[in-house]
Amino acid sequence: MLDYYDAIIVAIAASLAAGIALGRVTSVGVQTGVVLGSLAATGFVYHALFRNPPLPRTNPRAVAVAIVWHAGLIGLLGAVVLG
Repeated sequence: MLDYYDAIIVAIAASLAAGIALGRVTSVGVQTGVVLGSLAATGFVYHALFRNPPLPRTNPRAVAVAIVWHAGLIGLLGAVVLG
């Protein structure tokens, strides 16, 4: 039986894999599929960090993790758009 946060990790990986698969088997580009998959993964991260956080809401580590995740996502989107 998966713990809640284990299921979140699986859902993030599955959404990214689905985005890649979408780009491979349809006329949508792989880069667009990755962007769509990462947007879906962001929803899971948001839910895990802000709706049901593993740490108290006042803990600055939760805020730091969210900032790092979104900075990485913006970097990925920038690389896809500019690349």
